[in-house]
Amino acid sequence: MEQAMRDFFLFLSKNRALTKMAKRYGLRFGAARFVAGETIDLASNVIQSLNAKGLDVTIDYLGEFVDNEAEANEMADQSIEAIKAIGRQNLTAQLSLKMTSMGLDISDDVVLRNMRRILEAATENGVFVTIDMEDYSRCGKTIEIFKQLKSEYDNIGTVIQAYLYRTEQDIADLNAYKPNLRLVKGAYKESPSVAFPEKKDVDENFKKIIRQHLENGNYAAVATHDDAIIDYTKQVVKELGISNDQFEFQMLYGIRTERQEQLVKEGYKMRVYVPYGTDWYGYFMRRLAERPANVAFVLKGMVKK
Repeated sequence: MEQAMRDFFLFLSKNRALTKMAKRYGLRFGAARFVAGETIDLASNVIQSLNAKGLDVTIDYLGEFVDNEAEANEMADQSIEAIKAIGRQNLTAQLSLKMTSMGLDISDDVVLRNMRRILEAATENGVFVTIDMEDYSRCGKTIEIFKQLKSEYDNIGTVIQAYLYRTEQDIADLNAYKPNLRLVKGAYKESPSVAFPEKKDVDENFKKIIRQHLENGNYAAVATHDDAIIDYTKQVVKELGISNDQFEFQMLYGIRTERQEQLVKEGYKMRVYVPYGTDWYGYFMRRLAERPANVAFVLKGMVKK
């Protein structure tokens, strides 16, 4: 039943008609729990409140199904505006973005031009940029573009997904770049030909790549809400004698907020992934797919309305 629900919401997340409708009707039906608002000003208010609790942030201007150059350029403009807001308000925040929103599906020229514009602005404002990983069909291309940009800029990292078979080799290949990587389980529906179908195997691979990346001496952002993975990370860094400034934990805005604050009190760096913007639908559907408890929360909110 849980897997069927997950598949259902992942299917809905790719529906373009529903995406357009969601933009029109705004942040309703519980989405505001996971999305900080539709503008950078609203997102900045959320960042300030999180920073006041000792939480670091990475923000993401949401966007999906970008298939024309004008829209990709606008998405890049919005990311640059977010970077400037971080610098102007002295926020403890980074930027995350999806390559498809920058023109990955249009052409290499478009995505590289937009990424360089963003990274120039990020360098000027002292902001770190993480390239989010998307589905398997775009994984290889994303990594290749990351390698190219990493050879030009220091303030860039990317994401590696534990559920893919290729991931262990990707981390080995990327080691030459001394990358800052966000390590995640993975949130897309993939074929068993490219991804571990069983959760237990994903969890074991997640642990394997956490150790692998830390042993390589590179910065690791362990993005998880799973206490078993959090405890494993604590165990590994203690075993390897790794200081708290070589890694951090990351969680999503609106999920396990008390645990986030607890990790800060324990002396760990804790970064909250804070999305904002009008194109929130696909992101919201994936959050519902991840945890059935999120669906119950949304239904409760709809009844109250």
